[in-house]
Amino acid sequence: MQAAKVQGITPSQTVGPFFKYGLTPSGKYDWNDAFSSDLVTQDASGERIRIEGKVFDGDGAVVPDAMLEIWQADAQGRFADPQDKRALPNSKFRGFGRCGTDANGDYSFDTIKPGSVPDPDGRAQAPHILLAVFGRGMLMHFYTRIYFDGEPANAADPVLALVPAERRGTLMATRKAGAGKVYHFDIRLQGDDETVFFDV
Repeated sequence: MQAAKVQGITPSQTVGPFFKYGLTPSGKYDWNDAFSSDLVTQDASGERIRIEGKVFDGDGAVVPDAMLEIWQADAQGRFADPQDKRALPNSKFRGFGRCGTDANGDYSFDTIKPGSVPDPDGRAQAPHILLAVFGRGMLMHFYTRIYFDGEPANAADPVLALVPAERRGTLMATRKAGAGKVYHFDIRLQGDDETVFFDV
């Protein structure tokens, strides 16, 4: 008689870590650089900014192999998407970027400060950047938003209003003193001061 096979738990597929060639960094690999962490194009109008920060896990340790994606409107609040009929056909600003974190958990994006966009009901949303976080041990990527601290439109933003007041600070990028137009935004995946993530 053959012994019954023991059924165990199979390892789950996670959304990371990522091979460096998946990030197509500026010609280092034989692959078209379809995206990068520098979203600025020569014809892009608006305030040029940098967003930088670190990614932390639930224990407060930096995550050295996360991948971040951002998607945003241009300075006039238009998306580079065929569904946005307001988009200028001659604009090269794509509003999409991707980067990995380094050994210190650091990341940065060079972009344009986005304009206000309407929500599905036509209400104005405060300028913000959509952010997806991918990493090892995560079965699904996380979605959040980056808002800008001190932006007057934050007070009336319909999505920000859904977040408890004491947690809204986790969605705010703060201007770094003496650093020009650089904003700081840390991402905490779990634990104290966990970044607010949205169920999309």
